[in-house]
Amino acid sequence: MSDSNEQWLYTISSKKRLLSLNFKEIWQYRDLLFLFVKRDVITLYKQTILGPLWYFIQPLFTSVIFTMVFNNIADIKTGEGVPPFLFNLAGITAWNYFSTCLNGTSDTFKKNQGIFGKVYFPRVIMPMSIVLSNLLKFGIQFLVFICFYIYFVFFTGTAHNTTISNTIIMLPLVVFVMALLGLGLGMIISAMTTKYRDLSFLVGFGVQLLMYGSAVMYPLSLIQNKVSEGKLPAWVGVFIEYNPMTIIIELFRKMMLNVHDFSFNRFLYSTMVSVLVFLLGLIIFNRTEKKFIDTV
Repeated sequence: MSDSNEQWLYTISSKKRLLSLNFKEIWQYRDLLFLFVKRDVITLYKQTILGPLWYFIQPLFTSVIFTMVFNNIADIKTGEGVPPFLFNLAGITAWNYFSTCLNGTSDTFKKNQGIFGKVYFPRVIMPMSIVLSNLLKFGIQFLVFICFYIYFVFFTGTAHNTTISNTIIMLPLVVFVMALLGLGLGMIISAMTTKYRDLSFLVGFGVQLLMYGSAVMYPLSLIQNKVSEGKLPAWVGVFIEYNPMTIIIELFRKMMLNVHDFSFNRFLYSTMVSVLVFLLGLIIFNRTEKKFIDTV
């Protein structure tokens, strides 16, 4: 037998701090992380007729429907000189990244119980791979938005009051905050679904409801006016106004369309909430990781 003083290269143990994100270990498994990212990108639309074209179709069709229903039928105003289609496409582009991160990470334990029970690797790699792979989808949809922005501004002349704001330099930070919020909420839900399977059925429905409470298809000023006129309860206005995703989507529109006012304090609040949700999700995820295989 080897000497008891022999130093092991790696030590695998269930004992870890609740708030633990071992970047060194994640870096050691970086090849596995990139493999999962590649798998998510390639297999998402595998054996489909249109394939990656769904990246383009989904936001465009959603924007067309929102424009017809909310702007043409409900007559919601998006601001002078701002095309409703472009207004909706901006909100959907930002919302899609958050929602896909949340939906993708919310069933991490249940969907990967087979591989989790057979081989060891840092479990947090799985939800991280979903967040990273969705960056590609966000990049494609952002490029689609830029193409339509150029079309409306330079070829139709209908977007005469639309300019890119200097706050565009905050785009990487905005994407990072969305990723933290989606990852944190997803890890919390994923940990809870190991015991309460009903949550897996409620996630999709809940995300759809949350979209209506995040100012995706209307400006925040509309809700504030409705509350001041007594047409909406005050608590509804407070929920929408202090929803972190509402602030992020409003800022995204400010960056790309130069509509609405930018408030650094509100964005700081959104960032703090996202960080706290991520830390809470990490704590719950690490705690569930130790014993989820016995309950899933």
